[in-house]
Amino acid sequence: MAVVGLGSMGAMALWQLAKRNARSGSSRMTLLGIEQYGGVHAAGAYAGESRLFRVAAKEGRLYTPALLHARRLWQELGASTGRDLLIQAGALSIGPAGHGDLEATLASIAEHELPHEVLDHAELRERYPQFAVREEDIGVLDTLGGAVRPEAAVLAAMEQALEHGAQVATGTEVTAIEPERDGVLITTAAGERIRAGRAVVTAGPWTTRLLPELSELIEVVSYALTWLMPRHIEHFTPSRFPGFMRDLDEVHAFGVPTLDGYSIKICPHVDLPAGTDIGGLTLTLDREQLRWAGEQARRMIPDLMPEPVRWSVHPEGRTADKMPVIDTLADGRIVVAGGMSGNGFKFAPVYGQALAELALDGASEWRHEEFTVAAHQRRRESCAQPPERGTDR
Repeated sequence: MAVVGLGSMGAMALWQLAKRNARSGSSRMTLLGIEQYGGVHAAGAYAGESRLFRVAAKEGRLYTPALLHARRLWQELGASTGRDLLIQAGALSIGPAGHGDLEATLASIAEHELPHEVLDHAELRERYPQFAVREEDIGVLDTLGGAVRPEAAVLAAMEQALEHGAQVATGTEVTAIEPERDGVLITTAAGERIRAGRAVVTAGPWTTRLLPELSELIEVVSYALTWLMPRHIEHFTPSRFPGFMRDLDEVHAFGVPTLDGYSIKICPHVDLPAGTDIGGLTLTLDREQLRWAGEQARRMIPDLMPEPVRWSVHPEGRTADKMPVIDTLADGRIVVAGGMSGNGFKFAPVYGQALAELALDGASEWRHEEFTVAAHQRRRESCAQPPERGTDR
């Protein structure tokens, strides 16, 4: 079996497949992970030092059980490798009372009886004076949330996969995946032909190059990450400052505590053009976009210096309703995950488990029916899309 693309989803799928394979005894299969770049790199959707982690899902109540399971898997992976992957700082959502995202978060909390706190504007100002808070604002603190270190997590998953017997080929660009009668044929840019019984395709923004039949469902976009310097960095350590999402007027932003000791990630959403192929994406920010990001960040956290001290732009696949595509194709010979829409990383270990179970068992409780190609096509035809929501990259 082959896993094509070893970003967050692929690395986690390889880890889960290798764990299952190691328990198979004499019936072990050859398991190969294929990555066009090095083992960990800056070119994919997962890169960027940190990702916000939430358990109370504003995107819909069907996600919260998966996030609870993902949290357990993040902890398992960290303990297995001795890496501090999950930063348990809490995840704070701030916005005006009655805001749709806050109401959805509270509904998820109520249904699943999640530990949390609701803070009024006075309590917010007292506990988190770093934020500029309006009279109409409330805060919802998801105490199980925090942040995850993505590069360290991808490396940890690959280390565990290798320890359990998987093989990894880096610097190997795949140009085609073709179903055959007994499996799939994988062709590389170097002309190598690899045959496998099944292929798990987790190619992120390259997915539609390899599986063009998904191009009607997945477009290619880019997301910007920005870091700004506070004047008082000691107020922004994980022990004093949570991961957060902030809705201020029409601007949505997310951020995490300082990890480098001099800056914090705070990312007001910058609208960048979408495309049909990664080759045509904008992967930079211009002077005005940087100025705007700094201005919006300072409206939320006044202690920040005026402009980002570093920034990066990352390609990603996005669906119309921001639900991922996780499904089987070609009578089960191809398993795919794509269109994570800037919201997938926190789910990575549980989606990796879903991919492994789909590949080995043909079904998984962690692959919701709404993620199938058929469900996406039905929603596309009926134009029944949920409201637009920001990412938490």
